[in-house]
Amino acid sequence: MQDLRISLVQGDTRWHDPAGNRDYYAALLTPLAGQTDLVILPETFTSGFSNDAIDQAEDMDGPTVAWIRDQACALDAAVTGSVQLRVDGKVHNRLLWATPDGQLHYYDKRHLFRYGGEHKRYAAGNARLCIEWKGWRINPQVCYDLRFPVFCRNRYDVERAGQLDFDLQIFVANWPSARSHAWRTLARARAIENLCYVAVVNRIGVDGNNLHYSGDSAVIDFLGQAQVEIREHEQVVTSTISAQALAAHRERFPAMLDADAFELTGPVEAR
Repeated sequence: MQDLRISLVQGDTRWHDPAGNRDYYAALLTPLAGQTDLVILPETFTSGFSNDAIDQAEDMDGPTVAWIRDQACALDAAVTGSVQLRVDGKVHNRLLWATPDGQLHYYDKRHLFRYGGEHKRYAAGNARLCIEWKGWRINPQVCYDLRFPVFCRNRYDVERAGQLDFDLQIFVANWPSARSHAWRTLARARAIENLCYVAVVNRIGVDGNNLHYSGDSAVIDFLGQAQVEIREHEQVVTSTISAQALAAHRERFPAMLDADAFELTGPVEAR
């Protein structure tokens, strides 16, 4: 692994305005061309977090999938974020992962936010995704997934050359400021317990449901310390994570050797 440049894009997503949001976020991304390896957008970055946005859900051949592919090519970087997408008659809160070579991966949000009624209108995913990018193993997840440490757990596989599942964990979110303490605390817990870097990206502003968002996007190291953290304003920040520092920490503090072995069961599959 080489060091990885991560760009956090913390913006004020427009309510139910996919075309406007594509233009808005494209303008924020443009200066990053050639300056980063990975660009992270918030959850539901074309609409805001809305059960009513289901009526605007695109499919995999729609303009947003094409847009994120174009952005990855233009920036020469991986670009990720989630949107509502309709597949086989069901709408998923789907995280897209596009790379400059045209490849596209996706992860469907596993844990739907019952408190906000998301589970009534959206379909849950059933597979955890790990992606290799620039030598890093990366596990992207969406918002409410952050609260479920079993699903988030970084498992140690002695049969796979003694490797952990991932080196970097990502959470994209629309996480209201009323629960910002939980957001900040859980992100740090995931980094510490999983012996990995964590990057979290949240939106700012006030949405169409009158919910306020304070951002608090961050890159957090394996000790739970923020390398960079953005407070309540629109900002794009790039932070570099160190492969050498991560390897040294895992060698110095090999807690994974004492971890409990387990398998994810039920509808959750490996992919």
